[in-house]
Amino acid sequence: MNHGEYRKHNLALLTGAAIGAGIGLLYAPDKGENTRKKLNKEASKAKGRLDKQVKETTSNLNKSAQKAKLDFEKKLDSTLSSASYKADDILVAMEGKLEELRKKNAKFHAEAKKEEVKDKAKQSLA
Repeated sequence: MNHGEYRKHNLALLTGAAIGAGIGLLYAPDKGENTRKKLNKEASKAKGRLDKQVKETTSNLNKSAQKAKLDFEKKLDSTLSSASYKADDILVAMEGKLEELRKKNAKFHAEAKKEEVKDKAKQSLA
């Protein structure tokens, strides 16, 4: 039963109890003034019980909302932390590949320079 159904159920229960008490008092053999006092007293009690139940239900809803918010924040932190670690891993891998490419590029330029020097040497000898 969710909070809304729980609240409706309790409201119906309290309303039924108040009506039952009122009917019981109406059929009780007592003076009109005494009956009215009893009805007012029972109505006040029922109102008090209803107010208490509304406060409890509101408190429970607030606690549930706070718990849901904390759970969401924890999941968000976990997700962001995980994403941060993954991003770090990707950056490390990319830096490794970049260094590897720099080495290949330097080697290529060194070989190209060597070939250029050989070609110039051949042209000088010829």
